[in-house]
Amino acid sequence: QVQLVESGGGLVQPGGSLRLSCVASRSIFSIYTMGWYRQAPGKQRELVAVLTTGGNTNYADSVKGRFTISRDNAKSTVYLQMNSLKPGDTAVYYCNAGHFGVNVWGQGTQVTVSS
Repeated sequence: QVQLVESGGGLVQPGGSLRLSCVASRSIFSIYTMGWYRQAPGKQRELVAVLTTGGNTNYADSVKGRFTISRDNAKSTVYLQMNSLKPGDTAVYYCNAGHFGVNVWGQGTQVTVSS
């Protein structure tokens, strides 16, 4: 079973940047679509960004132009670069690996945007 471990969350001021990392326990990017999701208090978990096996990306409208998903195959790591952060971006961010109905989740990392 694949395991995912996120890191990089923290407290940042509005307008600041953070980079989240998600390390997979083995090489999976040629098989699994990778995604970042987030869940704010009292809200449903929502998709933030997706990176397919072919390298295509897709973003939620709320983060387009501010967030970038990327991967380093050699390090089995997926990143989420977050710029121009807003208080509305505050949430627990989760890494996901999906393949034909199989979904693997990381434990989540807290991102708090506040002055």
